[in-house]
Amino acid sequence: MTIAIGNDHAGTEYKFEIIKFLEEKGYKVLNFGTDSNDSMDYPDAIHPVAEAVETGKAKYGIILCGSGNGAQMTANKHQGIRAGLVWNNELVELIRLHNNANVLTIPARFVSLQQALGFVDIFLNTEFEGGRHQTRINKIPTGCC
Repeated sequence: MTIAIGNDHAGTEYKFEIIKFLEEKGYKVLNFGTDSNDSMDYPDAIHPVAEAVETGKAKYGIILCGSGNGAQMTANKHQGIRAGLVWNNELVELIRLHNNANVLTIPARFVSLQQALGFVDIFLNTEFEGGRHQTRINKIPTGCC
């Protein structure tokens, strides 16, 4: 399975550790983020992740920025993306169970590295429940039934 990852300068350290974690588990990783701590504009790294997931080049995306808000807002501009911002394990599980999130958003300045790695593990190992949640998800792109 292929995972796309993107980050701005606030998420560089975590990104390297997440890539190592994913590769050790046998995932292929597409790295669209910066490899530097020099300031950069997060949309430049997030749009390519969203496009990779939308087009099927990657099954899931992981995005990181300082607060996670800008990254999530950028990714969710894409019709085929459901990016969820998380800061605890329960939220990670819920974005998969109820929202079938295909992009995990991590606020690198507000969670520890160990938390971030745990979020990735939960995200990749939680299946969507479907059922009543699918009806709701079908309304997201257009706002209609």
